[in-house]
Amino acid sequence: MKKTLVVLAAGMGSRFGGFKQIEAVGPNGEFIIDYSVYDAKMAGFQKIVFVIKKEIEEVFKETIGKRLENHIEVCYAFQEMDDVPLDVSIPRDRVKPLGTGHALYVAKNLVNEPFALISADDFYGREPFYLLSEFLEKEEGYAVIGYKIGDALTNAGAVKRGVCFTDSNGNLTDIVESLVEQEKDAIYGTPLMGGDKYKMANNHPVSMLMYGLRPNIFPVLEKEMVKCFNSDKDIDKKEFLLPMVLDKMMKEKEVNIKVIPTNAKWYGITYKEDLNILKENINKLIEEGVYPKKLW
Repeated sequence: MKKTLVVLAAGMGSRFGGFKQIEAVGPNGEFIIDYSVYDAKMAGFQKIVFVIKKEIEEVFKETIGKRLENHIEVCYAFQEMDDVPLDVSIPRDRVKPLGTGHALYVAKNLVNEPFALISADDFYGREPFYLLSEFLEKEEGYAVIGYKIGDALTNAGAVKRGVCFTDSNGNLTDIVESLVEQEKDAIYGTPLMGGDKYKMANNHPVSMLMYGLRPNIFPVLEKEMVKCFNSDKDIDKKEFLLPMVLDKMMKEKEVNIKVIPTNAKWYGITYKEDLNILKENINKLIEEGVYPKKLW
């Protein structure tokens, strides 16, 4: 079975304004995105679709695409304001991106097979790519990788996480977007939409925007995008978010979303202090033989 990895990288546009702002994390200038693609290829994904801004196409291809295209099929989708359903009208002067749901929507003509979806900014570890690859081949429905909250925090401060709640079969019943922080020996979440602060066990699953999906989501995205932007007067700021669509599909019994637990540790660069920790981890993995010193 052919499987694709969709990488949401349009947010890199502002950082590509001065290419030096892109942080290399590997010993030969590799970015986080290089390690994600490498891990996906090892897990059996045969194609990569990068969702980027048209304005950074040239520099993205020169710095990232060129070193990948000899190893795996690489395609590009462009997150532009005019790539919306016919019934949607976006103000010409809008600057704010339309959201993660729209970012996936623009890849609709390039993805005809089961696929994994990730962010370009997160270091996910190898195990989750194998877990999603196996799920897409052997099971039905959608999946979200559930990181243990204790493995998805940073020592530098509070973070926003999608806290997952499941039924007895391990299927998702709710994701509560929360501000999560560690206080002494306990972990607490505060719902971003309002609600009481709650305590979590160290192994409670959270979503880091790593999904296993199928092409049948694209017609749903189109339908829901029309509803989203035509039902809100504040269209200059309104965002069409993927978790919002998945939540509706799940609660209306259109799809089951399995939470797949992983023992992998998440790394990102939420705070400046996180960068050295990520580099140290990658160097350790290289020493252990998980990654070659030079990826490509």
